[in-house]
Amino acid sequence: MSEFLQPFRTHAGEWLPLLLEAMGKTALLSVSSFALSLLFGLLLAVCRTSRWRVLQRGVALYVATVRGVPLLAILFLLYFGLPGIGITFDAFTAAMLGLALAFAAQVAELLRAGLMAIPPGQREAALAVGFTPYQSFTLIVLPQVVRISIAPLIVTFVSLLKDSSLASLITVDELVLTGRAMATEYFLPLHIYLAVGICYFLIAWPFSLLSKRLAPRATR
Repeated sequence: MSEFLQPFRTHAGEWLPLLLEAMGKTALLSVSSFALSLLFGLLLAVCRTSRWRVLQRGVALYVATVRGVPLLAILFLLYFGLPGIGITFDAFTAAMLGLALAFAAQVAELLRAGLMAIPPGQREAALAVGFTPYQSFTLIVLPQVVRISIAPLIVTFVSLLKDSSLASLITVDELVLTGRAMATEYFLPLHIYLAVGICYFLIAWPFSLLSKRLAPRATR
């Protein structure tokens, strides 16, 4: 055991700054992608629950299509495919958009379930006392949807965080790509990829605990 841990002690001063920088990039990519997926997912959920059949069917088609396509294919399409028609993104932007578009489908379904759980009488009562449709949605309906959906949304964020490792395949310098470069340089792949896994765990574990604590409160 002591021999196995020796490389960590020997190279800690060299590995730690590289891994911390990569953790920061991974966290930035995950948070920015999830923020976009929340905005897009909310828009999709509202359209899915609207009275217009065209919007409902369009969103249903988008959700079904995105859920049936591998995330890696979406990333490759944005980074390698779109330049063929003159649309070019840098690697980070392509990864952020790809993750956001993919996870917006999951977020939309979670928020749609939350919207369906709110009795329509609440919105009607708000309109009856003088609230505008926008006010009734943002002040009455949306806070309740957030309370209901917050725990599964956190779980979705953790899934996005782990799937962000696929961004390494389009040259985003996050944890996995950094770990691959370190393994090539130091010839210690077992130790380095173990350290990368621990880094992912350190980011995701607090959110998993938070989700478990919020889940019972959301069902009260």
